[in-house]
Amino acid sequence: MSATDISKITEKSKWQDITPGNQIYGAGTSRAFKTGEWRTQTPVWIPEKCKQCLLCVPVCPDSSIPVENCERQDFDYDHCKGCGICAKVCPFDSITMKEGQ
Repeated sequence: MSATDISKITEKSKWQDITPGNQIYGAGTSRAFKTGEWRTQTPVWIPEKCKQCLLCVPVCPDSSIPVENCERQDFDYDHCKGCGICAKVCPFDSITMKEGQ
């Protein structure tokens, strides 16, 4: 499969038409796939409680906590899997987890 075919893969693609696992066909393709829909719990950021310590940013396995001008922003819910690591590491309780998406 060529790198241009990757963009044609959707959730409706048949298994025969997708790329085999453990192989890279093109760089930077993970942004095209909205993997956040797998979430069963959703982190909720409470900006009023946040001290901008940024301890949550490096522990996010999906890089779903954007930082702009040295300040964290709201979650990238398109890619967040809802693991809850950010909520556990936050010393100010500015991140809580809620059920569902």
